[in-house]
Amino acid sequence: MEGQCHPDQYRSILRGSDSPTISKYSVENKSKKNCFMMYARGFSIAWADNNSYWKWVTEKDVPSDAVLVEMAELLKVCWLEVHSKFDVSNLCQATTYEVVFVIKLASSGDGWEVPVNFRVTLPGGNNQERQENLKEKPREEWIEITAGEVNTLECKEGEMEVSMFETEGGKWKRGLVLRGVLIRPKNK
Repeated sequence: MEGQCHPDQYRSILRGSDSPTISKYSVENKSKKNCFMMYARGFSIAWADNNSYWKWVTEKDVPSDAVLVEMAELLKVCWLEVHSKFDVSNLCQATTYEVVFVIKLASSGDGWEVPVNFRVTLPGGNNQERQENLKEKPREEWIEITAGEVNTLECKEGEMEVSMFETEGGKWKRGLVLRGVLIRPKNK
């Protein structure tokens, strides 16, 4: 049953799943493997409790979905720091997953001259980190930024941490909306 998920695992995930406004669980049609969307409301976001810096906006998850989810809209910060954790034991065995931030940049967004760091910290402490220049990204549409990968042959249990941050440039940033992080089987 290598690379597959056991039916008991599905039941366990559904029993332990969070509110649909914090995370969403699905099974990819082609591979029959687990997928997860962790929404912004479940993240630790520096300054998110201050409405001068961030505000929460509500939208349908996808056009065909009736579930409303909260997304974090950046009004202005010079210290961008976003983190969340995920239990890798919920992923299917013998599978490589990609970890992707889903964001949107407003046409009026600015302050993105300094690249933003995207990081995945695997159980055991190994980091995958990359920088992305958001100034060059499309505006007013949802885009995906890959933060890293997790291979369940190597990481079978424990929590991984996902992060998006820019704390050294000192430049005020605005106009980013964070939907969340998508964890899905990597297509080879």
